[in-house]
Amino acid sequence: MRFFDFSISAHDKVTAARRGTLFTPHGPVETPVFMPVGTRATVKGVTTPQLSEIGAQVLLANTYHLFLRPGHALIAEAGGLHAFMNWDRPILTDSGGFQIFSLADTLSFDDDGVRFRSIVDGTWHSWTPEENMAVQTALGGDIAMVLDVCPPYPAGEQQVAEAVRRSAEWAARCKASHHREDQALFGIVQGGLYPRLRAESVERTAEIGFPGYGIGGYSVGEPHEAMLESLEPVTATLPADRPRYLMGVGTPTSMLRAIGLGVDMFDCVLPTRTARTGTALSSTGRMNLKNARYARDLAPLDAACSCPTCTGYTRAYLRHLVVMKEMLGPILLSIHNLAFLLDLAARARVAIEENRYGVFLNDWMSGPGAEDY
Repeated sequence: MRFFDFSISAHDKVTAARRGTLFTPHGPVETPVFMPVGTRATVKGVTTPQLSEIGAQVLLANTYHLFLRPGHALIAEAGGLHAFMNWDRPILTDSGGFQIFSLADTLSFDDDGVRFRSIVDGTWHSWTPEENMAVQTALGGDIAMVLDVCPPYPAGEQQVAEAVRRSAEWAARCKASHHREDQALFGIVQGGLYPRLRAESVERTAEIGFPGYGIGGYSVGEPHEAMLESLEPVTATLPADRPRYLMGVGTPTSMLRAIGLGVDMFDCVLPTRTARTGTALSSTGRMNLKNARYARDLAPLDAACSCPTCTGYTRAYLRHLVVMKEMLGPILLSIHNLAFLLDLAARARVAIEENRYGVFLNDWMSGPGAEDY
């Protein structure tokens, strides 16, 4: 296989779920896959050996934040992100477009590019699509994402239409300026909740041609059911032989339902962010470890989980750490929450291979945890 070939080995006969393998310079990625988020070249509180132990295949890093600190030149000097953060498996770098456009009062943009203000020191910077590609090339991830325009929610149809047009034009410029052969460049589909604009974005982005496709503009405040309704025709019309990456979406229920629509890749900050508030994901729903009910509970965190946290520590101990604000508490909960989502994706892969994903999804949706996510 060549780098960035995508091989599909199984299709579920009831849903649109599929089982695949994406080949990269740092190893194969088995899909469907959940990808832990390491925004600043670190998954908060978790070491790279620990991430390997719990089955992480791909990590994310964010171009915007790494451009500001420590700078892409330093990372390139260190040998790229893999060497810099001591991770020998695949890395995906987001372009930073979402972060830039979420800071609406500190940016301006036109057809040429975007001008934005640093959240670090207030200095102004400008990026054209070509300059963004240069930064991601220097970072050296296995997968880079095009620079796109991510409109807020809610946004009017005309504003979203402009984002679709500009994103497609920038995607073409990104592709034309991207020349690193050991790095795949994925396109991004926009369009908000407007079916016509989503269809236009799929057509324009697919016409440019990329080895994979991100689906952006979701998880920005829209109703969950509206997202899934809008997502279905997108996955149905994207190239079937390329991986589909639903950007920023990764709650357990959203991930499993989107897998059923044919999505292959997911990322989300949920597991580590909720861990820092003392919340655990589990097979029975969210668990707030600050709750007094766990004070004398000597059971494992989640009896259905075999991660290092669940096999080594009790609920009472974890609650003690959370209540006393010991840093070990969020670390152990982060390890568990990540392991929980990684294992859920692994079980989805097996269910697809065995042609029982429809049953697997129905069992989850009728279980005690589905409504919690």
